[in-house]
Amino acid sequence: MEVRLQDYYKSKIKPELTKSLKLKNVMEVPRLEKIVLNVGVKNTGDSKAIGLIQEVVSKIACQNAIRTKARKSVAGFKIRAGMDIGVKVTLRGKNMYIFLEKLVNATLPSVRDFRGISTKFDGQGNYNLGISDWMVFPELDYDNVERVYGMNITIHTSTKSDEQALALLKSFDMPFKKQVL
Repeated sequence: MEVRLQDYYKSKIKPELTKSLKLKNVMEVPRLEKIVLNVGVKNTGDSKAIGLIQEVVSKIACQNAIRTKARKSVAGFKIRAGMDIGVKVTLRGKNMYIFLEKLVNATLPSVRDFRGISTKFDGQGNYNLGISDWMVFPELDYDNVERVYGMNITIHTSTKSDEQALALLKSFDMPFKKQVL
């Protein structure tokens, strides 16, 4: 069973992008490959805090999150190799489209003084979005969360062109800032 946004992509967005981007082959149409949610932790020695963050990120993503470990020791940050330094989850397929729909329609509009997100891409057709307060997600309850953390959301696309990736995300109704001429 397909998700509503996935079905909308196949039936409406794909043909429109083929025409507007003047692509010769349907396989050239940009598509979403994965969405990665990442939360870094400052107090790396607190295993209870990382467990709580893992639980919250799993609730936001509707998928189990994993702990990320440090690869190298860094004396300046008091980090040793193998220490837990954050939590991440990679969304693909149905879960990816469910999260994107929730992000566009519920989460981003609930951000205070929201005027749109930047149109700046990474040069490889991928988009990074930083959220400073994870309490904007509707699944979270203020009473159950002790501390507020930020979150990085990376949207990976199949294209290497920033213009095509921007056209793809605009077709998903991502609320980008209005360009001032």
